[in-house]
Amino acid sequence: MPTLAEVVRILDSVYDPRWAEPWDAVGLVCGDPAAEVGRVLFAVDPVEAVVDEAVAWGADLLVTHHPLLLKPVNGVAATTFKGRAVHQLITHGVALLTAHTNADVADPGVSDALARALGLTVVGPLLPRPDAPARGLGRLAVLPEAEPLRAFATRVASSLPATSAGVRVAGDPDRSIRLVAVCGGAGDDRELLAAVRAAGADAYVTADLRHHPASEAIEAGRFGAADAGPALVDVAHWATEWPWLSDAAALLTTSLDGMGPDGAAGRGTVEVRVSTLVTDPWTLHTRQKYDH
Repeated sequence: MPTLAEVVRILDSVYDPRWAEPWDAVGLVCGDPAAEVGRVLFAVDPVEAVVDEAVAWGADLLVTHHPLLLKPVNGVAATTFKGRAVHQLITHGVALLTAHTNADVADPGVSDALARALGLTVVGPLLPRPDAPARGLGRLAVLPEAEPLRAFATRVASSLPATSAGVRVAGDPDRSIRLVAVCGGAGDDRELLAAVRAAGADAYVTADLRHHPASEAIEAGRFGAADAGPALVDVAHWATEWPWLSDAAALLTTSLDGMGPDGAAGRGTVEVRVSTLVTDPWTLHTRQKYDH
């Protein structure tokens, strides 16, 4: 079996930790680089239920998108939920690796997987990195054929894992959608919204859209020309990032299949699993009656 160091090296080669934002915390959190890895579980969040799943399945490595220890800590005593997670992982010999904003900007990365899940063809990054234009935040993509916003919203809802929050839409339901901007995770950054408008996207699919940025984006689009701005499709944060897990798992197994101790084929592979646990924090959505 490959060692943890070999697995980390493969994942780092595609999701380079140097691409992460300065505030982020990515890379190996716990685990012995010399330990052998036979099973790898991929998940979005390193929460208790996911750690329990990794332990119960006998995983040697848990790869998550979101960090467990985003902010510096002075200890990991099991008196806190994060400390308990670390203890559970180490006690049962499960390493933890995080690929967060470095996976967001990778090519392919989180937004590529989101676009593909929606049946879109990627044409390029939404916010290209100056030093590497092929990489960057978000993606611009196209539908095979234009369709009304109401149909596109149904496409989004049926293509991503279900959450209690569902899918929220801002825009004329009959508006024609062809060019789509997507950004896995929180995407209401002003620079991202400005890039969506500048690209002339018909719709923007992302998560965690707040009232004011969403309202301003819609109003800015209407200023001077009706429906000039993008329709907004807001999905649960977890749901927009979950499709990436299968990409990362496939990349790892493919790379190991072709790697030998001295670069020759036949190094061996690992058993991978993508967690289907819904770790979106919202658990209930009660629809209010209204006239529209």
